[in-house]
Amino acid sequence: MKYKETIVLKNKKECLLRNGEGSDAKEVYDNFNLTHGQTDYLLSYPDEDSFTIEQEQQFLIEKADSSNEIEICAILDGRIVGTAGIEAVGKKDKVKHRAEFGISIEKDCWGLGIGRALTLACIACARRAGYAQLELDVVSENGRAAALYESAGFVEYGRNPRGFRSRSTGWQETVLMRMELD
Repeated sequence: MKYKETIVLKNKKECLLRNGEGSDAKEVYDNFNLTHGQTDYLLSYPDEDSFTIEQEQQFLIEKADSSNEIEICAILDGRIVGTAGIEAVGKKDKVKHRAEFGISIEKDCWGLGIGRALTLACIACARRAGYAQLELDVVSENGRAAALYESAGFVEYGRNPRGFRSRSTGWQETVLMRMELD
């Protein structure tokens, strides 16, 4: 799936949103490890990154060639500052209507509008891919993210009081959110 858009951020700078490409692998890999070390709200820690740069490259190529999955990079001042994507829940008939959404942005770029732009881009791509439902999990203490998702049209459908187990704070409740796309 292909995507490309230039947006103007709250600080008046332009930010390019586009497919991740194979040549972005090292920068996406480094961005993943940076963002996953900057917050305790993401699914994994940097030391749990199981991809090599070569595997990251293959992942980005596969997403760019996919008709129903995507990885979008946010490029600000010539460098990748965040990524977001959609991935099929599965290929079986009972779940192929569902996709999962994930996002991470460098902490220095929070509050500029990149998260909203990436979220809306992924929603548009999920619709274009023909999904009926887009899903995500968000840590309940991450109020800014939950408010963003709600304002974009996601609704809460449940909570898991032991959704994540943080190395530093213990149990983290996750809010299960979904958006109907059709």
